[in-house]
Amino acid sequence: MREDIRGGSAAAVRLARGVPLWEAFDCDSPAAWTALDAGIRPVHWGAHYLTEWEWDGAGRMLTAAMHAGESLSESHLALALCHRDGRIRAAALWRIGGHPDLLPLLVVRCADWAEPVRQQARLRLGELLDAGRAVALLPLILRVGRRERGEFAVGLADELLRAAPSEVLTTLYTDSDRSVRRYAYRRAVEEGFFSPGELAGVAAQDADVVVQNLCADAALAALAADADEDADDVLRALLTARNPGVRSAGVTALRRAGRAERAVEFLVDRAGIVRACARYVVRQVGGDPLSWYRERCADPGDPTLPPGAAVGLAECGERGDAEVLWSLLRHPAAGVRARAVAGLRVLDAADVRRLVPLLDDPAPAVVREVTAAILPSAGLVPEEWLVERLGAGWPRPVRIAAFRLLAERGGAAGQQALSTLLGDPDEELRQRAAQAARR
Repeated sequence: MREDIRGGSAAAVRLARGVPLWEAFDCDSPAAWTALDAGIRPVHWGAHYLTEWEWDGAGRMLTAAMHAGESLSESHLALALCHRDGRIRAAALWRIGGHPDLLPLLVVRCADWAEPVRQQARLRLGELLDAGRAVALLPLILRVGRRERGEFAVGLADELLRAAPSEVLTTLYTDSDRSVRRYAYRRAVEEGFFSPGELAGVAAQDADVVVQNLCADAALAALAADADEDADDVLRALLTARNPGVRSAGVTALRRAGRAERAVEFLVDRAGIVRACARYVVRQVGGDPLSWYRERCADPGDPTLPPGAAVGLAECGERGDAEVLWSLLRHPAAGVRARAVAGLRVLDAADVRRLVPLLDDPAPAVVREVTAAILPSAGLVPEEWLVERLGAGWPRPVRIAAFRLLAERGGAAGQQALSTLLGDPDEELRQRAAQAARR
């Protein structure tokens, strides 16, 4: 917040000195407008950036011009719209019509703390805002809408956009502001602008989790409501999505779509939530996921074994299945070895003495899993063995593991590890040591 205020104060100084609006600050940034509004008042109070003579002179000029009805430059009108005196702010609102670049400040004033200013701003915004301007100002409108008293501009923009053709929303679907994309897709779902296949495509491709889940749920709801709708495109998009939540929604829908047999292939998905949904669907049609996992993991040297099979066995298995996981620690694929260690943790069968040699595994993922498994019992790992692995000749993952385990042990060994790595040439190790020292 202080950074925003300082940035807004600096912009206010430039405006007071006559710098044009688009040179004084980034007018395309919603945050810059709210920062200007917040930052002007500290300039008044403390004159941090202008001398008192400069600011008092600018203030007197604004006040006199407003009372006399004289014209103001766009830069000075922006200052008047954010002035600490509500009467100056209110008077400036009626001069904004010929300055469309200042409409963002009209949006800000609609949430003004002074009711007379707020009411006048809302009246002016109702006169000047149309659907095109609502699209352009939507990032700021939604930002101001999160404030107390900020709901008016959001409601007005929503009313205008609902009355506009659906094409008006087109640019909003790819806006860099995620709140804008969320708004646009919620509208699209409510109004039925997209087909189930298009919604599933958005769910699979959009970077925002809220949009992904919104569109995935809408696509599946549309399928459930229309038995004649072709499910293939929808399921294909959902089941290949990067987001585990979207994939799990697709897996759960397989049974309803009459394709429950496909759930088997997701028993080894990389995400636990997807594996859990796959097990549910398989059980619903009479399958036995545990038997499937046991059969799939029976050959510890199988080069085609997916890593998800190892941890999946643990997720629905029994303590007796731990021996199968121990055998997978010799598997040639690092992913299988790492997930086997994770499975031992799930079964609460992680034997520290058997796992310690795997701290020297060449795969960083395996070293990380082993470290997490034995960290609660770090005191059982030989101290000298760990100190040796702090040496510069060991791979970084091994050195990090040794440091974490020594730090967990505490005492003189932990302090020695900390002191050693504070001056280490490896930047990541130095940072970890510094963080540990601060703790």
